[in-house]
Amino acid sequence: MAADDGSALYRHRGTRAVQRMVEYAPCTGGLALWVHHHDVRAGEADASTEPGHAPAWTDGTTVFYGAAFDALPLPLQAGWVAHEVLHVALRHTQRLGELKRVLGDVDERLFNTCADAIVNSTLAHLAWLQLPRDAVQLDRLLQLALGVQQPVEKSLLEWDVERLYRAIDDRRPPRADDGRASVASSRAGGAGRRQGDGGAAAGDGDAAGSAVRRIDGPRSATVRALGSAMAADLRTGADAAGDDAPEDEAERSREWSERLLRAHAGDGAHSMLRALIADLPRSRTPWPQVLRTRLAHALARRPTLSWSRPSRSYIANQGRGGAYRRMPWEPGTSHAKPVARLALMVDVSGSVDDALLERFAREVQALTRRFEAQLVLVIGDHVVRRVEHCEPGHCDLRAIEFHGGGGTDFVPLLEEADRHRPDIGVVLTDLEGPADFRPRWPVVWAVPPAHAGAVAPFGRKLVLED
Repeated sequence: MAADDGSALYRHRGTRAVQRMVEYAPCTGGLALWVHHHDVRAGEADASTEPGHAPAWTDGTTVFYGAAFDALPLPLQAGWVAHEVLHVALRHTQRLGELKRVLGDVDERLFNTCADAIVNSTLAHLAWLQLPRDAVQLDRLLQLALGVQQPVEKSLLEWDVERLYRAIDDRRPPRADDGRASVASSRAGGAGRRQGDGGAAAGDGDAAGSAVRRIDGPRSATVRALGSAMAADLRTGADAAGDDAPEDEAERSREWSERLLRAHAGDGAHSMLRALIADLPRSRTPWPQVLRTRLAHALARRPTLSWSRPSRSYIANQGRGGAYRRMPWEPGTSHAKPVARLALMVDVSGSVDDALLERFAREVQALTRRFEAQLVLVIGDHVVRRVEHCEPGHCDLRAIEFHGGGGTDFVPLLEEADRHRPDIGVVLTDLEGPADFRPRWPVVWAVPPAHAGAVAPFGRKLVLED
């Protein structure tokens, strides 16, 4: 009896599917052995959390199997298990939680569809497993929602789930005259979800209890329609994974990334991964931390020798080392600069999201206040439009208007900043324009996520994404 109980510990509804995965792809299929598996029984508490009656789903660490999983043919079971295992390995549930902390409002259903498209396209080349008939593919999603036509291999190398979600999320706040309709649609959507319709209402996945939901734009509506035939399989909530300390989650992301890379290399042509996809989990250092480190090093007030004043020890000993011995002159120290200075150049010909600009402004204000640094604000595009001097912590970047369209020349901006002899300069730009003037002070190019691939002419590039 004890032996039976012990062996039962390793049996679950997905056991045969895991065996098939390990048989055909020993290394990448073996990733399923790092994941917890749990059968949801009738009347079990977890049965009520089954999203949209999916046969399998995950909370980021465990793959759950509903009763409907048993009725699936083995190749389709293998497809579902491989799909959920890659969700866990790519840390999609945890990354959804992190994106919520950054953006605040994230539509869980749209994010789920984006993650499904990446995972399905990664597995679609395998003949020994079967994906659901209505599985969303990345190349079709990009073509219909964004008008991007490219081979799926190239798409997998370029798009991660955060970038894909940001690109398709064009939901807008409802207008004043949409208020009653939004409330009615949200109530209707809630009733539909209780009846198991999959929750295709606009804004599904927003915070529970919100009376007014954002309205889908054309891209969001297209993606929502593509994913409406599939049940959501990323479970979130107060008890879901993803609330660990940042350093713990960074370590787990690093571990899973290494497992994926080793497994892909071990299986070679038989790997479950079509390519070394861009969506591999990464241990990211948040850009505010990088910015603080760079500015702290440049704006710190460093003491230098001053031969015009003695050191404190020389004064305390009155210049004597003993009863009749005179000490040699010992110079004191003074700050090289009375006040540190930061030059912030803003390229208004680019395009910066309002939320990103507000967060960037808060970081700059906090840093200038902390280091008691003066701020020289240079605003322009191909010419300098405005120059302002701000006291520490008193610079409002939110009033700056961006008109887009290119036509940037960084030379006038850098030359104007150089006139004020800053300790370091930060350029908020899309990096589209010449920069033939290279100052002696360090330069940080702060770039929005949409232009992460741009090349900085010199200095350091900092992509403003999390």
